[in-house]
This record gives sequence, C-alpha cells and structure tokens, in this order.
Amino acid sequence: MIDSYETRRGREAMLRFGPASGPVAVVTLPLFEEANRVRALAVAICRALARRGVGSLLPDVPGQGESLVPLEQCGIGDFSDGIADAIKLERADGRRCYGVSIRSGALLDTTAALDGRWQLAPQDGASVLRGLKRIKQAAARAGTVLGDRWYLDTDAPIEIAGNRIAPGLLTDLSRRIPWTAADGGFVRTVRLATDPMPADRRVPGAPLWRRAEPDSDPALATLLADDIADWITTCGG
Repeated sequence: MIDSYETRRGREAMLRFGPASGPVAVVTLPLFEEANRVRALAVAICRALARRGVGSLLPDVPGQGESLVPLEQCGIGDFSDGIADAIKLERADGRRCYGVSIRSGALLDTTAALDGRWQLAPQDGASVLRGLKRIKQAAARAGTVLGDRWYLDTDAPIEIAGNRIAPGLLTDLSRRIPWTAADGGFVRTVRLATDPMPADRRVPGAPLWRRAEPDSDPALATLLADDIADWITTCGG
C-alpha cells in the first residue's frame, strides 16, 4: 500500500506491506545509486515478510528516492530523522519495530527507536566515501588526482554520478559506523558467501548493488525474509 509520513522537511512517500498489527520491519535502503539497484530486492523481501505475517515499511527519506527535497540540501541527520519519523505512528500504536538495512542503510537507522537491527552487508561511512571517491576520480579530467580530503576543497555541492552532494554530508559520512551489539539490543549481520567481513550468517547470492542496472533475486529475497522473520521471533516480536 502507498502511504506517507511526516518529517521536518515535509511529507515523504512510504510503501506499507503486511498486517497492520504485530511486529513491523522498517527497511532502510542504501545511499545514492545503490538504492535504485536494490529497491526491487527490498520490495520482494517486504512482500515475502507479509506472506509470513510480518508487516514492513519501505520509506523514502528526505533527498532520496522520490523525495522532493533536493539532495544537496540534506545531511546525514535528515536521512536518520526520516527513518525515526517513519516509525513514530507504529510505536504510538504499541508495535515492536525492527530495522532491516541494506549496505549503507545501516548508517541511517542508528537514532531510530528500534527493538533490534538486522543488517545485510553493512558498510561503514569511510567505505562509502572511498567508493564515491573512485567514481569521482574516474570522471575527473585526465591528470587530475583527488587527495584524501578531496571533498573539502569547496563549499559548493559536489556532483558524483549525477548526485549533487553537500561537502558537509560527506564529512559526516566519513565518521559514521553501523550500530553494533556493543551499542545494545538485538543485532544480526548477514552477508553474502563471497563477503569476508564478519557475519552471523552467510548466504548465497549475487551483490545486486554492484550491478549496472537495477535487478532482483527472488530466491535471495525469500531466503532473507525467512531469516528476518525467524530473527524477529527470537527477539520477542
């Protein structure tokens, strides 16, 4: 169902799946172009969760997706506040809320009132920034070499792969890390079998966020939805 929610930057679109009571998963997409590449996977996960009796929300945050707020006017706080705002009505109704994040989405749900966080291939902000630098470097004029603090050379928005990003956002991004078990609460990390980073579980599948075009993987979506639904049960959802 198409829905919306209120933020300090205005109303944002949100998709709602599954039952209107019981536990609810709020799905946080990765930043920038990766969001487009994995949106179909996220929707497939939400639909699979609905078949298992678990509700879910897939919100656009300010500056991302179909948001009318220009990205260049947004900081990390706007993204994080969006996720926190998306679940306010669910919390008011007494529903237990769980974060389900993909890649750099794990950087955006750290201020939300969540009962647990499930993360798929989470990244820290420094990793995201390195990826943006590679894209920017590839598009630079021949002979141009970007330094370590390349994003601090100007106060104007920096264009990377069609996205106009404020330097302050990149500075904040460099310091961000995902929520961990040491921060408290239930945390589960799932990674693909080819990913050497620490994980609670590894699953087969292709890294859709690296595809040139948006794609989905029904088998992977089903596998991940099963894992999320089981994990929510163990958390008391």
